[in-house]
Amino acid sequence: MTFRRSLILAVALLLTVYVFYRRHTSTSSPVSASHTTSQPLTNHHTIIPTIRDELASARSATHEQQQKIIDLKRLPLKDQLAYQFPYEISSKFPAYIWQTWKYTPASAQFAEKFRVNEASWTEKHPTFVHEVITDEVALHLIHHLYSPVPNVLEAYLAMPLPILKADFFRYLILLARGGIYADIDTLALKPATDWIGAGFVNSAVGLVIGIEADPDRVDWAKWYSRRIQFCQWTIQSKPGHPVLRDIVSKITMETLKRKREGRLSHDHDGVVEWTGPAVWSDAVFDYFNDPEFFDTNALKKNITFKTFTGMKERKQVGDVVVLPITSFSPGVGHSGAGEPDDPMAFVQHEFEGSWKPDSERMLDQKN
Repeated sequence: MTFRRSLILAVALLLTVYVFYRRHTSTSSPVSASHTTSQPLTNHHTIIPTIRDELASARSATHEQQQKIIDLKRLPLKDQLAYQFPYEISSKFPAYIWQTWKYTPASAQFAEKFRVNEASWTEKHPTFVHEVITDEVALHLIHHLYSPVPNVLEAYLAMPLPILKADFFRYLILLARGGIYADIDTLALKPATDWIGAGFVNSAVGLVIGIEADPDRVDWAKWYSRRIQFCQWTIQSKPGHPVLRDIVSKITMETLKRKREGRLSHDHDGVVEWTGPAVWSDAVFDYFNDPEFFDTNALKKNITFKTFTGMKERKQVGDVVVLPITSFSPGVGHSGAGEPDDPMAFVQHEFEGSWKPDSERMLDQKN
């Protein structure tokens, strides 16, 4: 390399170093108040107010939400439930099957005599979500679903007997999630798609129930709580149905009243009227005669047991389909019920009576 070329290369290198130094000092030097703020500093200053605004907005939203909860608690219980669990009659029946028992089928302690019954629901409904809920899981589930309605949660926790909670749970889970509730000692004979029948429109039906007893005899009150008694060992519903809303409200208020008065008895005698088929039947008939849901003037008379006694086919009243006694009570030997092989037989109840004291159970409970 000649001396001239070396000189030119050195000058070029010095110019490069000088330019780099100028740029570095320009970007790293402090910015005075009279200069325009550089882009990174501008972003920093605009982000801080944005975060502050978002935090303020979040605090405001939380306050509004808390205020809404406070306002909701001032509403009647039925209105609170209607807000939390709205009813959409045009929706589909949810594909859930809910059952309760002390153990799940995965447990070795699950009673063998119930395995065929429990499996029948999955066999007849292979695409449904089928859950057997234990007491512990039920407690967590009710906490999760009903914490916004503290009176309901308080009532559930206050109940002194497992059967009361089991009865209450079926209404609570159907109100919140819908689907089918079935006692663990029931056997599914036909899938739920057969229950309503081809002559009815699913989008116009929100509740499917069956008759438990239709005692056409003078002394019926000695044997049953109501002249027409609707069974609650199997119920199908869409979430938020008004009958479920009403019975949850009734049971909640009655339980809290008993709690205040110190009358939370461990006696099984009052179960039927407190949470069982008696109060369930009352809630159904109250709904049928409620002017909020039915044009009672057009009906000209109340809907009573006479509307359903002796019926052999399905009957729709408003958005409720009532099934004859054969559908959910085949083979009971009374009230004109058919046998389990009857075309209208959908669910067979074996009346195990596991909630009763041992001396009152209809079948021998070995587990």
